[in-house]
Amino acid sequence: MSEDAAPPAKQRKRGGSSRAPDAPRLTGLPPVENPRARVLILGSMPGAASLAAGQYYAHPRNLFWQLLGELLGFASGADYALRVRALKAAGIALWDVIGSCQRPGSLDARIDPASVVANDFAGFFARHTLLDVVCFNGAAAAANFERHVRPRLEGRELEFIRLPSTSPANASIPYARKRAAWAAALARISA
Repeated sequence: MSEDAAPPAKQRKRGGSSRAPDAPRLTGLPPVENPRARVLILGSMPGAASLAAGQYYAHPRNLFWQLLGELLGFASGADYALRVRALKAAGIALWDVIGSCQRPGSLDARIDPASVVANDFAGFFARHTLLDVVCFNGAAAAANFERHVRPRLEGRELEFIRLPSTSPANASIPYARKRAAWAAALARISA
């Protein structure tokens, strides 16, 4: 789920869709690139708070920066540029699977699948030759990658890890379980 998703609204029955084909086309954020990165963390598509701020995981209740701060040893409330530098220093790059789409609101479930345009991963992977692990921040990121990106990847051996979403909409998974899963995945950086 995106980082600033709200609880889902009631969806129409009888095959109706909660997606709005006339929703505005949203364009994601540029990647946090790191030519020495060994791990790429992928979200699905930034939510409204992140797009408005021009920063990944800007919603105040998203646990991304809290988790990464604890695991990598930086202050989760530090200036955004400092948090990004800490990710880079730890060998992490950050991006989203979807480069643009139509979505009313911030819920991943509201993304119009027919409108999805994936980011340029062929170019990204060509620039980041040391990457060997791709971590998905939630099920939607993993599913969109499988659908829109992976069929076109050639000649690259990567390990793919789906992690519990840090979104506030993913409150059913306890924080300790999320932290343990993220810690295990990020331990691969130093392995």
